[in-house]
Amino acid sequence: MTADARAGERLRVGLGAAIREFVREPINLALILALPPVVITSYESVLSAFPRLPYMTTDPEALGATAGALFVAAFLPGVIGLFQVISAQRADERLSLAGFPTPVLFASRLAAVCLAAVVTAALSLAVLATSTEVESLALGFLTLAFVGGLYGLVGMLIGTVLPRELEGSLALIFVVDVDEALASGVMATDAAATKLFPLHYPHQVFRAAVDGRAPDLVDLVAAGTYGLVVLATTVLVYTVLAGAGGETR
Repeated sequence: MTADARAGERLRVGLGAAIREFVREPINLALILALPPVVITSYESVLSAFPRLPYMTTDPEALGATAGALFVAAFLPGVIGLFQVISAQRADERLSLAGFPTPVLFASRLAAVCLAAVVTAALSLAVLATSTEVESLALGFLTLAFVGGLYGLVGMLIGTVLPRELEGSLALIFVVDVDEALASGVMATDAAATKLFPLHYPHQVFRAAVDGRAPDLVDLVAAGTYGLVVLATTVLVYTVLAGAGGETR
């Protein structure tokens, strides 16, 4: 068997282990199916009671629906990424002892997270489309899937540097909440620091998809660059902190 074939087989085995570990818990499947409709309709209902403030460019009810879609598309893969790293520690140790290189372990975990991001994006967009007209479904889906992958990486990064379920979950929830509040336009702010949060540029692209406008090239490039930086950072941190000598910590 060639080196490429061995790497492909190891990636397949690692991905299969990650998926089996996820579906083994029925609560995981229940959350991924139930959270999108619950979160999106809740956001929509809550913001529908808000008056349209002068700085808002979108009707509060529609703003709530799109904000809910982006939130759940980011939050679910983020949590899955977090627990893929934390709860899989023993499984990764066994795979490392079986000869799995750390980059293959990382790739298999990330592939499982990306799969969850795609499913969450499809469900979120389907729920959103029942109440809000999305002019470009393809761009909307790609943006939500990108957001899921981006926050999946953030979850894996938090899980690597803070490998504790409670503390890691609280840190992730705080980041996603603040990020979505700043990006959605619910809060009146134009501070430059808001552009450092993961959802700032994807939110602009998603609004363009909903409105049927061509997305701004600057937003597309900035979002892609942001994703590459987060990917490189997560790979570096995971490789340094995990897997040395066949151990994940």
